Amino acid sequence: MTQWEYFITPLPLHTPGVVLNNLGKMGWELVQVMTGPEGGSVAYLKRPLTAEGE
Repeated sequence: MTQWEYFITPLPLHTPGVVLNNLGKMGWELVQVMTGPEGGSVAYLKRPLTAEGE
């Protein structure tokens, strides 16, 4: 069974695509973007857990 690790990060207004593309190159998959509690966008990402990440 695949185990996952998760990452939550705010997205800057001026370069959200750059941030998401860089995270995607590191193996992160975007799950959802929501409005944060203080406004702005927050990205929720996941990737398979590897032996070194355990």
